[in-house]
Amino acid sequence: MSNPNPQPAAEPAAPPLPRSRKAEQSEATRAALVGVARSLFAARGYAGVGTEEIVRAAGLTRGALYHHFAGKEELFRAVYEEVERELVERIAVQAAAARDPLEALFAGARAFLDACEADPAVQRIALLDAPSVLGWEQWREIGLRYGFGLVEGSLAAAMDAGLIDREPVRPLAHLLLGAMDEGAMLVARAQDRGRTRAEVGAAVERFLDKLRAPPPGSGRATASRRRPARRAPPRRRG
Repeated sequence: MSNPNPQPAAEPAAPPLPRSRKAEQSEATRAALVGVARSLFAARGYAGVGTEEIVRAAGLTRGALYHHFAGKEELFRAVYEEVERELVERIAVQAAAARDPLEALFAGARAFLDACEADPAVQRIALLDAPSVLGWEQWREIGLRYGFGLVEGSLAAAMDAGLIDREPVRPLAHLLLGAMDEGAMLVARAQDRGRTRAEVGAAVERFLDKLRAPPPGSGRATASRRRPARRAPPRRRG
């Protein structure tokens, strides 16, 4: 029996509008400013580079810079965010090649410390200049936004796989990331042909190894059972 009130067929979704040439040019201008500023900041630091040099090297005008950014500090923030995003992407690639989530944490830590030693943009922009230029709060907020999820997810996966004793993940992720940031600062400032990088790397690997859950039937107590009972203070003699 035919439907006496047929419903009209749904209209196909409209294709996305093509981006205008003006929008593409605007994006290209912004990318040019960020790219040139990144090279200059990595080479000489935030204080050693002026906006006039940035726009001249980019082949642009100061008006173009101020169209996209409120000033040099906002441009630096965009550069720092790009450095952080790319760094986390590189670390994720290294971690993904590991055989299990715990080994992914080891691989990610090595990749991070290697970048702190060898990549001028990570050294100068992310670790030496960003905390002072942006302030600790902004620097930490951006770093957490890009890196915290990777660390937290790897720890959770390692616990799910039984490789780490289960405990609250978020506090542990903050502790691990804080320790890594402190180690990264040491590596970035060191000029000792890799000695600090090796020492920090060994300390981080010992820290991660302490998280490893004991093999089944090994008889080794977990962290919650290892903690000794608190003793009562001795009584004073009258």
